Amino acid sequence: MSTVPSTEPTDAVLLRQVADGDRRALEQLYARHAGWLLVRLGRRCADPGLVDEVVQDTFVAVWRSARRYTGRGEVAAWIWGIGVRRLVDGLRRTPRAAVVAEPQLASVEMSAEERVLLGVQYGDLAGALDRLSPELRAVVQSTVLDGLTTAEAGRLLGIPQGTVKSRMKRAREVLREELA
Repeated sequence: MSTVPSTEPTDAVLLRQVADGDRRALEQLYARHAGWLLVRLGRRCADPGLVDEVVQDTFVAVWRSARRYTGRGEVAAWIWGIGVRRLVDGLRRTPRAAVVAEPQLASVEMSAEERVLLGVQYGDLAGALDRLSPELRAVVQSTVLDGLTTAEAGRLLGIPQGTVKSRMKRAREVLREELA
């Protein structure tokens, strides 16, 4: 996440400006967050073209949904959540055979994270995740699926870092029982 000089508007202020239709505010948010978003999404997807598309889609979604930001948690974590959901959607709509068929991507193999992200929606794991309580599911989603640290997840969810850790421990126990 980026640090903002004290003379610059905060991300929350910029997001409110975006909600009011200020394109310059969106440009500032993009300048602050697109770089790290590209890197983090790039670690989860081997297709740089798809990652570029997802980053653009993420900021289009920020433009369209800025009014829905509740003010809870960090703006960067909110943007990250949008980006990860866009990546999962992009992976779903890109058939594996089509990716391999493109000559420039022929050597690209689906990463373990890509397989997990795709597999989370299907099979035993999806059912087990759906049966978790909303509190436990939110922690699993933010830390495992969205890749946030416990501190970032705590800020996003509005709970202490220790609570994130204890809920994650409980979620692991429940998932172990469900999937055994």
